[in-house]
Amino acid sequence: MAMVLTFLLAPAGLARAAEPGPVPVPPNTGLTDKGAGVISAADRDFVIKVRLAGLWEVPAGNMAAEKSEDPRVANVGKAIAGQHVVLDKLDVAVAKKLGIALPNEPNRDQEGWLNEMRNASTPQQFDQIFIDRLRAAHGKIFPAIATIRASTRNDSVRKLAQQTNQFVMTHMTLLESSGIVDYGSLPTAPAPAAAGGGPVPVDNQMLAAAEANGIPGVSTSVILLVLAGALVAGVVTTMRIFRTR
Repeated sequence: MAMVLTFLLAPAGLARAAEPGPVPVPPNTGLTDKGAGVISAADRDFVIKVRLAGLWEVPAGNMAAEKSEDPRVANVGKAIAGQHVVLDKLDVAVAKKLGIALPNEPNRDQEGWLNEMRNASTPQQFDQIFIDRLRAAHGKIFPAIATIRASTRNDSVRKLAQQTNQFVMTHMTLLESSGIVDYGSLPTAPAPAAAGGGPVPVDNQMLAAAEANGIPGVSTSVILLVLAGALVAGVVTTMRIFRTR
C-alpha cells in the first residue's frame, strides 16, 4: 500500500519514468476462513464446480503425462493434475465446513471429454483435444470465479474463490504455453450492453435503489431532474466545441 501511495503522490514526470514493477500476487491479508456469512445458491454451485473440475482434470492431466509424445503437453498435464489435487483438498475442506454435499464423479459432459481423449487415434490428436478442452473449460469458469469473489458474503467461499482464481489463471497460462491452443474455437464474449442515451446514462437500478432505500431529502423526481440537467449541459458543451472548430 505504501508503494502504491508513493507512486500516486510522486511528481508526474517521475511517475511516467518509473519502471513497471513485478506482477502483484494477491496477499492473504484479511482473508479469513471461519465459515462466517450467508451462503448463496451461487456460492454452493461454485464450491461444487471446483470439485467437478478436479474430478475430470486430474485424470485428464494424468493421461497427458502418460500418452503425450510432446514433452510440453506431458509437463502441462502433470502440473495441472498435481495442482488440482491441492485445490481439491481446499475445496473439500470448505464444503465440509459449510455442509455442502460434493459429487464424487465427473458430470456427463466431463466424462465425454475424457472419452474423447481416451479414444484419440494419434498422440497429436490427443494433445489437441486435451489442450483445447481444458483451455475452454478454464476460460468458462474464469469469469464465474470473479463474480463469486466479488459478491459472496461468506468468508470461506471468498478465500476459496481467490485461491481458485490463482490456480485457474496458472492453468490457462500453462495450457497456452503448449503453443497449440485453437483460439478460434473459443467462445466469444457477449456484446456489451447498449450505451446510455447521453453523457450521463440513466441507471434504472440506481433510481430504484434510491427510492427503495428512502434516501433522506432525495426523491426520484429530483434525481431525474439532476440527470436531465447534466444531459443538457453535456449537449451544450458538445455544440460549443463543434462551433469553435
